[in-house]
Amino acid sequence: MSFELNLTTEELEKRTNKDFLIRKPMLEKDAEEYNNLADGDKEALKHLVKAANYANLVYMKQDNVLNIPFKNYLEEEIKKGNKAAELTKILFDAQLGIIGIDSESKPVILLKGAKVLDGKAFYPNDLSKEEFHTILKNMLKDGKKEEVQAILNQRSIVKREGNGLKAFDYTVEFKEEFECIAKELEMAAKTSTNKDFNEYLLLQAKALRENNPMSDAQADKKWATLQDTPLEFTISREQYADLLTGTVIEDEELKLLLEQNDITAISKDSIGIRVGIVNKKGTEDLLKVKAYLPLMAENMPLKEKYEQNISSEEDNLQTMVDVDIVSLRGDEGSYRGGITIAQNLPNNDKLSLTIGGGRRNVYHRQVRTSNSPEALERRKKRLDATLDKELHKFYNPEADHWFTIGHENVHSLGPKSGTEALGKYKNIIEENKADMGSLALLDCLTNAGVYTQEEKNQILVTFGANCFLKAKPEMSQAHRVRTVMQAYFFIKEGAISVNNEGVININIEKMIPAARKMLTEIIEVQLSQNFNRGEKYINDYFKWTDDIEKVSAKLKEIDKSLNGMLVTPLADLLSEG
Repeated sequence: MSFELNLTTEELEKRTNKDFLIRKPMLEKDAEEYNNLADGDKEALKHLVKAANYANLVYMKQDNVLNIPFKNYLEEEIKKGNKAAELTKILFDAQLGIIGIDSESKPVILLKGAKVLDGKAFYPNDLSKEEFHTILKNMLKDGKKEEVQAILNQRSIVKREGNGLKAFDYTVEFKEEFECIAKELEMAAKTSTNKDFNEYLLLQAKALRENNPMSDAQADKKWATLQDTPLEFTISREQYADLLTGTVIEDEELKLLLEQNDITAISKDSIGIRVGIVNKKGTEDLLKVKAYLPLMAENMPLKEKYEQNISSEEDNLQTMVDVDIVSLRGDEGSYRGGITIAQNLPNNDKLSLTIGGGRRNVYHRQVRTSNSPEALERRKKRLDATLDKELHKFYNPEADHWFTIGHENVHSLGPKSGTEALGKYKNIIEENKADMGSLALLDCLTNAGVYTQEEKNQILVTFGANCFLKAKPEMSQAHRVRTVMQAYFFIKEGAISVNNEGVININIEKMIPAARKMLTEIIEVQLSQNFNRGEKYINDYFKWTDDIEKVSAKLKEIDKSLNGMLVTPLADLLSEG
């Protein structure tokens, strides 16, 4: 298969330059965290890294049908001395695919002619939204309820079959890769020193071989209990990439047919992998917050109107770990304008939560702690250019971690069902809820002694200073869209202001009331289970104003970076073993 590169050599040289492509280092070959492991855990880690590499292939196949052929083409061209192919491969490996997006929300398309697809490779490349809806309506009218259920679940690849569509479970579509992952997990379980972790690995290996959602649920349920393990291994399954499945509720006739057939459309899972070593000190700090989860649940707005995952009265099934990262692959490691710093899983659509399973928060130390001279210089320039000098004393990068802890915990609070009705806006609204909950609950946590008044102020100022982007994002960027919404809302409420020079000022006293007001609105939207109300909510606040543009222009002046890439020396070494 022949391909044509899309970017000029000049553009490739620019985008791969260290000023434009940030390097994010994970654990080094001689990391103390690795050296301190028992020999059995070191051996297990080799297999977990190899399992992650197989899962990476699954993610690339889910993302674009041409990713693997294009990757092979680049590798052959590099052997021939093709410099442009070599530079393209750097970007391909960074964003893990032909198409990514940079920090200025511009698509980075490496293959000429490739197009951004709402359905990624979960659906046929030539399937439009309108045809998709028509086919589903015809199938339902023909009594093909089970076939449509399979098409609209989170673990299927959909292909054309005659005039219709047919779903193939992940365990069928990715049988070869899943078998390789399962074997590596079984080998890791033979040497890993932790009994609970080994039990999870074997359950996960079993789930990869069976077309049975309950097997996934059992693995998820066990994973969510892991607290005192030396190693970390996660197969994450999140739904931000699939923007096609959720559109079914936009067609009124189709929506009615789905309701009549008791079918809930759930967006497709993108496969991600995390491999790491649990950091005991960081984990101990996280667990101090766990005791206050019932207090947080009790202080959520409108709590009497919904059931939430965390109870204010009983012991809660939630574990938390801080992890030194060896490898992030697949959806976890695709650097597309940013990279995940923490997760709260399983998500509400997962079966494990209905069979008594809990949730687990995992934090990525190496992603959040970047203290390279380049990173420190970028931070200083940003603060000097965009934040009022009187507020510099409150800016603390560690406060962003405290805020993230709140964010991940709030994912377990608020309505735990019904949000699928918000369609393509579900993820934006949920991420916005987690952010606003983290701020809105600060007073009750400060009064309880979790944070000092100084630390509370640091969280508020650091959040406000970071509440601006270099460019207006696309609607597909859930995390970034909600940031714009927040900047607009806080400015509207008088909690944040921007002067003519693009310098941010923050009224600390107004921040928490504004956050609580926005949080209440968000929960009302989630409770409405109404797509149109969700769409109106997004449109009301997703506004790129002159004030936001002033800060954006300054950010682009002082920070030339467009994307990033993970550097994984320890994982690379273990892959060879």
